[in-house]
Amino acid sequence: MEPKSAPRTPHTSSPPDHIARIQSEWAGERPDLDVSPQGVIGRLHRLAGLLTEELCVVYRRFGLGEGEFDVLAALRRAGEPYERAPGELAVHTMVTTGAMTKRIDRLERDGLVTRRRSAGDGRGRVVALTHAGRDLIDQAFTEHMRNERRLLNTLSREEAAQLEILLTAWLGRMEPPQEAPGKPRNPAAQPNG
Repeated sequence: MEPKSAPRTPHTSSPPDHIARIQSEWAGERPDLDVSPQGVIGRLHRLAGLLTEELCVVYRRFGLGEGEFDVLAALRRAGEPYERAPGELAVHTMVTTGAMTKRIDRLERDGLVTRRRSAGDGRGRVVALTHAGRDLIDQAFTEHMRNERRLLNTLSREEAAQLEILLTAWLGRMEPPQEAPGKPRNPAAQPNG
C-alpha cells in the first residue's frame, strides 16, 4: 500500500496553525492514513469553539447563558403573542425537553417568561415572553447581531458569501430535512413509522 500524500496547507504566508501542526504530526506517525479531512473538520471544530466563546460574551452581558438566549429568541421569532409550547421550543432550539424545562424554569424565575395551560389543549402548556423578556431579548439580539457582524467582518464579503454557500450545501447533506412546526407528519415517509 502506498503512503498517502502529506496534508495540504492553505496558501498563506502565516505560520502553520494548530490544525496544520496536528496534521503534520499525524502524517509523520501514520503516513499510511490520509489526514487531510482534519484540515476542514478540525478547523471547523476549533472555529466553532472560538465563535461560541465570542458569542457568549454578549449573552453574559445580558445575564443569559446560550440556552436561555436561544429560548427567548425562539419565543420572540414566533411573533405576537410571543409564545410556543415547550416541545416546539425544544425543536426550535435543538435540545431535549428535559433541558428545555430547566431553561424555562430559570427564565420564569427571572420574570422573563410565563407558563400557562394551553387554551386549545388543557393538558398542554404554553410558554410566553413577558414584557421584560421581550425588552431583554430585543436588546440582546441587537447586540448579538453587531457581534456576529464584527466576527464575520474578518472575512471579505466574497469570502463570507462563498462560505455561506458551502456550509449551506454541506449542512443540507448532513442534517435530516426539518418539518415545519405544526405540519402533520406523514408516517409513510418516516422510518419506523
